[in-house]
Amino acid sequence: MMPSTNNIQVKSKKRVSDHGEVFTSEREVNDMLDLVKQETQRIDSRFLEPACGSGNFLVEVLNRKLRVVESIFRRSQLEYERNSVLAISSIYGVDILNDNVKECRERLFEIFDSKYSKLYRKKCTEQCRQSIKFILSKNIMLGDALYYTNPETNEPIVFSEWTFITGSLLKRRDFRYRFLVDKSNSSDHVNDLGDFSVIDEPIQEFPVTHFLKIAEYA
Repeated sequence: MMPSTNNIQVKSKKRVSDHGEVFTSEREVNDMLDLVKQETQRIDSRFLEPACGSGNFLVEVLNRKLRVVESIFRRSQLEYERNSVLAISSIYGVDILNDNVKECRERLFEIFDSKYSKLYRKKCTEQCRQSIKFILSKNIMLGDALYYTNPETNEPIVFSEWTFITGSLLKRRDFRYRFLVDKSNSSDHVNDLGDFSVIDEPIQEFPVTHFLKIAEYA
């Protein structure tokens, strides 16, 4: 079941018929996430929602992560920005409908931006905002999770792995979603850190870049 905004469980009968789109209520989202509460409070813990809808599961995961970021790093804007990027870069979603993908990205960005703006006001930077938007454009993808492809282009779904190398330097590597899913159930291919490279070789690697400049570089 997929999450929605304002606890609306069905947008239309046609969407239910065509796509099986039934949304999960906010209470159920929180109850389910509380089962893995410790993971939701780890800034770098990765979450993938293969039918993310408009994003309530991912929204709540991000809310929990950003509360941790704020409690630890609020006194340093650079560290707050860096760890917010780390939190958001660990959240992934797939949905088969374009409007859901767009809404999910927007909601996740607005959660970050409202907290960021409240903390730092005029000191907020557009570079940080653009980095967040760019990461969301690579982490929340249009796709059919059952067939591992984009339903419009039939191209494979590709996700980006974001890894802080040292300090503020960020490394991006791209992986096919199918390999992540097909091999993730095998203990031979997954380590305790959930490293994507253990599962499959990246299809593309990018130069190490300062996290505030990844959108400019792209």
